[in-house]
Amino acid sequence: MPAMALATLLGFFPVGDAYAANAVDTSVSSLSYSALINKFTNSYWQNGSWRSSAGVSVAATQQNMTAFRVGTSVRTADGQIRTVTALKPASGALTVFLNGPVLDGNLVGYPNRLRVSTVASTVPVPAEPSPAPVASSSHAALINKFTNSYWLNGSWRASAGVSVAATAQNKAAFIVGASVRTADGQVRTITSVKPASGALTVFMDGPVLDGNRIGYPNKLSLVVAPVILPAAPSAPIAEVTLPAIEPVRLVGVALSGAAFGPSVLPGKHGTNYIYPAESYYKKYAEQGLKLVRLPFLWERIQPKLDTELDTAQLALLTQSLDFAHKHGVKVVLDMHNYYRYYRQPIGSETVSIQSFANTWKRIALKVGKHPALGGYGLMNEPNTKGLWPQAALAAAKEIRKVDRTNWIYVAGDRFSSAWHWPQSNTQLITDPWMRDPNNNLIFEAHMYLDRDTSGMYVDKTETFAPELGINRAKPFVDWLRTNNLRGFIGEMGVPNYAPDAIVAMDNLLGYLRENCVPLTYWAGGPWWGNYILALDVAGGAEQPQLAVLRKHAATPNSCAAIGEPL
Repeated sequence: MPAMALATLLGFFPVGDAYAANAVDTSVSSLSYSALINKFTNSYWQNGSWRSSAGVSVAATQQNMTAFRVGTSVRTADGQIRTVTALKPASGALTVFLNGPVLDGNLVGYPNRLRVSTVASTVPVPAEPSPAPVASSSHAALINKFTNSYWLNGSWRASAGVSVAATAQNKAAFIVGASVRTADGQVRTITSVKPASGALTVFMDGPVLDGNRIGYPNKLSLVVAPVILPAAPSAPIAEVTLPAIEPVRLVGVALSGAAFGPSVLPGKHGTNYIYPAESYYKKYAEQGLKLVRLPFLWERIQPKLDTELDTAQLALLTQSLDFAHKHGVKVVLDMHNYYRYYRQPIGSETVSIQSFANTWKRIALKVGKHPALGGYGLMNEPNTKGLWPQAALAAAKEIRKVDRTNWIYVAGDRFSSAWHWPQSNTQLITDPWMRDPNNNLIFEAHMYLDRDTSGMYVDKTETFAPELGINRAKPFVDWLRTNNLRGFIGEMGVPNYAPDAIVAMDNLLGYLRENCVPLTYWAGGPWWGNYILALDVAGGAEQPQLAVLRKHAATPNSCAAIGEPL
């Protein structure tokens, strides 16, 4: 793992019911204050104890930030006396770093507490190799230039915060408690700071800021350095309830039905095809799978090229989004056409690239503001031997004329195969526009574990190695990392009769979580009968794949956004 990625991980993880009240301990006279360790375990944390060095995570309450200051002596649950060496507040959590060797999370972690002690630490504190940079009181930093569904000109859309470069000077200036001035003259107090991928997000008190007024090309200015807080009080401290931070949705399901019956066009709803009922959104939301990929057919939403969208189909699509919104689900719309319209390829004499792009612009105009919309899936599994990049670029640009924020999912050529991705998609990002992070693009790959990667699983005797899923995904994930892009596994399925394939899927989901790459499983929804990959089969019995999906959906992730590990 790169050093920067490791460093940024230290201060952030999703939070929810991990926080509890702080308490004053009056049973031991030498102890005056304690905080519950956060309940969090993954490859970086063990019961809220950092695995790489001595540190624990507690709630980022004002009381904890007052009590656990650099130089404070603390007692861990196993009786060790340590000294606080550094603090990293981020997203409602506070990592308290201590001197000495790594702590044992099984002994000191959740549900134990970290306590302030009047006894000095006996563990030596190594001298700092050089003094930390000191910021000038007139320090100002340029707001970063980026806009997507999370940011507006470098201003965080969800709460008061801006992004600046993660330089030593900015880290020294913008610390918790400092007063800062925004470009529109507001004076705010810094509440937490979160470094990630070379940037530093500075969170402030008060309402959300207007990125058009205070964002790039403006600056954030330091007004007053933070006041040294008093020692922890000895009186009881009231319980503080922090808001939950919604994690990035990394596990979901493709709900099929609306793209069935492609040989009967437009077909009759309920006879040739069917949009999934509300019950499916409810079911999967309750399982924790709150990301849905929804296939539909171009010929149904627009029976004739370059004309208005079909009213009845648009109503069914919008109703699906309404169902999703009711149950807290985000939906990626998937044009499930394999690069064709009435069997004619895009770019042919009868189906122009501009017609394809214009269709997506029309869709975006109709549903772009729906709260359940998670993005636009431009095309399912194009297989064009190089023709797709031009069409993808045109459609994405047309959408961006009317919707600047929602994700656009760009499938890869050669049926979007993750295994074959690097050699099949060299032209997909040739145009710089496709690499610009401001355009909010996510590249979509598909993968299956059978020998020919088709997903047919013809050979029922085939076996699957535990790391097979990781190995199949790795060429795609490595390509994303090399090009600094975001990715998504739009389809992946394993047969219900193969326990070793389900193990491989389990390992794959862990790998994708570490890289902040979402996956929607193929498939759920109505009319599947006894399809070996389906989650919804005749008779309604729970399929073994669902337990693995449910487990990973419930596992916290350390992602700031899709493709952005912290």
